[in-house]
Amino acid sequence: MKKTFCKVLSSSIAIATAIVPFSLFPAFNAEACTRLLWNNKVGVVVGRTTDWPATTEPVINVFPRGISRNGGQLDHKTVVAKNPLKWTSKYGSMVTTMFGVGTVDGFNERGLGAHLLYLTSTDFGTRDTSKPGLQAALWAQYALDSAATVSEALMLLDKIQPVMVEVNGGTKATVHLALEDAAGDSAIVEYINGKAVVYHNPDYRVVTNDPSYDKQLALLKKLDFSNASRETPLPGNVSPTDRFQRASYYLRTIPEPKTDHEAVSTMLSVARNVSVPFGAPYKDSGQYNTEYRTVSNLAKKRYYFEMTTSLNVVWADLNKFNLAKGAPVMFLKPDNFNLSGDVTAKFQKVKQASF
Repeated sequence: MKKTFCKVLSSSIAIATAIVPFSLFPAFNAEACTRLLWNNKVGVVVGRTTDWPATTEPVINVFPRGISRNGGQLDHKTVVAKNPLKWTSKYGSMVTTMFGVGTVDGFNERGLGAHLLYLTSTDFGTRDTSKPGLQAALWAQYALDSAATVSEALMLLDKIQPVMVEVNGGTKATVHLALEDAAGDSAIVEYINGKAVVYHNPDYRVVTNDPSYDKQLALLKKLDFSNASRETPLPGNVSPTDRFQRASYYLRTIPEPKTDHEAVSTMLSVARNVSVPFGAPYKDSGQYNTEYRTVSNLAKKRYYFEMTTSLNVVWADLNKFNLAKGAPVMFLKPDNFNLSGDVTAKFQKVKQASF
């Protein structure tokens, strides 16, 4: 992988398109989602918004260790025929899936987080069968199954090739991958013109969709962090570039939280600030309302989930699940108006993982 190392922010606060059934991608570009990272003295807290025009049927899954996966299959169909990546999960994880085809958000028992977001310019290149091929919907899950840190994940990902999935007349699953770990490290992995480009630095706290991440970082030069006030002009629309600048500004200027509760609450407040209201007049241009928001506390291994259509925030504690090999996969459907607060005990067993 080509690696880019640069420091774009300095602060005492060192502060994913969702993968959906690709046949449901519209003909125009889908611009959705924001990932936010806060790696401060309290801990490492990660926020994420997911935007889509209709329900993505999100399910929170807890996967134990020892699950065998085939990276050449999508929805039980072979999409990578030659040299598909096959592996057995080394770590347990708590993740959100969409339509059962792959993981778009979550973290593992070692505190590695992973998120998939849309990027129009993604190009995984010509298939190189000398490398194991991994269909794009399982890109994040492979990292969570296999690595404990960002650096370890990057080394593993360098040895495989994500494979573009094309269905429904050639619609492409163009995504990039954001990673962070419990030590506060961060990386964004993109494939541009067939080549992997890695942005690896704990200061890379915010990522949205388009444009490519080098151009997103350039937007920071347009913000004035030196004299933050209510008079400071901020981009106010819901485009990926506006959301990137607005989220970066707030994560840089808000007070450092003193407790876990403050950190999670503050992260949710920023995620809400970059969310898209239902019925906002952007759908025809490929910008959709926010379906849900998540927050991951990577030190405490707690996962918070907020459906936009619900009045409640729910959360679960990965430490309280059985992650041993052979333990059942557990799941919870968060689109339930009656759910509220700690829902760890409300997860149910499934016979086998959907992928």
